Amino acid sequence: MAQISKLITSFLSHCRFEKNLSPHTLKAYQLDLAHFSRFLSTRAKEPTIKKIDKTVLREYLHHLQGHRKIKTIKRKIATLKALFNYLEYDDQIAINPFRKLRINIKEPLTLPRVLTLPEVKALFEAAYKKKNQVKDPTTYTDQAIIRDIVVLELLFATGIRVSELCYLKIQDVNLEQKYIQVKGKGNRERLIQLCSPDIIAIMKKYIALFHSAQTDFPYFLINRLGNRLSEQSVRFMVNCYARAAGIKKTVTPHTLRHTFATLLLEEGVDIRYIQQLLGHSTITTTQIYTHVTQNKQQEILSTHHPRVRFRL
Repeated sequence: MAQISKLITSFLSHCRFEKNLSPHTLKAYQLDLAHFSRFLSTRAKEPTIKKIDKTVLREYLHHLQGHRKIKTIKRKIATLKALFNYLEYDDQIAINPFRKLRINIKEPLTLPRVLTLPEVKALFEAAYKKKNQVKDPTTYTDQAIIRDIVVLELLFATGIRVSELCYLKIQDVNLEQKYIQVKGKGNRERLIQLCSPDIIAIMKKYIALFHSAQTDFPYFLINRLGNRLSEQSVRFMVNCYARAAGIKKTVTPHTLRHTFATLLLEEGVDIRYIQQLLGHSTITTTQIYTHVTQNKQQEILSTHHPRVRFRL
């Protein structure tokens, strides 16, 4: 196992310093490979890295079945594939054992949960109502409301992932030219315009409150301790405002991302533009949103299809 541990450490260093993967991806790799290492340690005889063949990998796949969501299983397998690709390329193993496997894990189609436009309005009304009730704008509790609104505004206005939002740096925010620069998966960067005057105004107020005395702190969103705002804190906060707005369904940052894409699609925006805004590497990922616009489809076909304009 020591040998395997060293090779995993080498792989993670390669991912960090040579591939320059995001901290979020590195953390996922660490967790997945630690899980695989624990699985190996439970076997009767722990194999060396060169003895891990398709039989061992099949056992691990069976071990995952029934204990994890399909998406989680696919991620763990993808992590292992990346590890063994690296080991083969680095001549640590002669043949990648995944070459001998045909893995076809089909993920069931689950339609993303979205908010209606009235629900979105109710969410923002709840947040701004709380802001208008602030009595002492010098306290952190009241100042945090401004930050919370910035979070909600950015999530809905840009469709940004929660990890991208939390790792957004102050230098990535340009309010003069009204855009943010987002570093997404695979270190792909994209610029997203901020087109609402309300968003610009609240972000300027936030910067004045949180960054005037912390010019050396790199991250844009700051928590009570002066550190980077965590993804979990954002999830908790979004859900709290949703409950305050009387929204019964579970609302997460990803719900706002889905809502952003769905509402744009229903407004007739080309799906390829939405793909670019979301930072999807392929159009296939974005096409999930075509399944959640049935009302818009009905409206288009009942209004514009030539067959509805004649009777027999």
